[in-house]
Amino acid sequence: MFAYFRGKLVSVLPEEAIVEVSGIAYRLLISATTSRHLPEPGNEVLLFSHLYVREDALQLYGFSCEEERQLFRLLLLTSGVGPKLALAVLSGLQVQDVHDAILANSPERLYGISGVGKKTAARIILELRDKILKLTPSGGMASTASIQTARLREDAINALVTLGFSRITVQKAVVSILEKNAGLTVEEVVKSALVSIHNN
Repeated sequence: MFAYFRGKLVSVLPEEAIVEVSGIAYRLLISATTSRHLPEPGNEVLLFSHLYVREDALQLYGFSCEEERQLFRLLLLTSGVGPKLALAVLSGLQVQDVHDAILANSPERLYGISGVGKKTAARIILELRDKILKLTPSGGMASTASIQTARLREDAINALVTLGFSRITVQKAVVSILEKNAGLTVEEVVKSALVSIHNN
């Protein structure tokens, strides 16, 4: 029904954004990933959208890119995954990271996401692998660069988990660091994550 919203960003919270279009303000639920990509309130913004319809409510979801919306819609096709959990997955990992986890048959990469247990992670991989393969070029093989980044991220997360931190805490810190700083070593990511965790 709605392809996207382009207008003034009125306000933004970790889980929602208010966008004014032609004098009408729309409330869209967003992932932490989209939240990090939004401009300051008052600036123009474009959010790709998905309208989720239930018997008792209509809810808009907003995404900073088409790839994120596409993955959100695929996740909704998974048994037992609703919009809240789909948004949690998008908040916990980047789109390419979820693709890589599914293609590599690595459910452990999804365990640290809030609400995603072993059975849910296994279902996501089982039910979406063929669909993800159709989306990726060259028969679905991830690029060498994305595979190396995924391995570096997992090595850093596992190192921090062995130090006693919860997986979901370190996962958020590591993802945020790698978004801002490409080309770091595992040791550098771990050091930066420790600083970030202690400062929060």
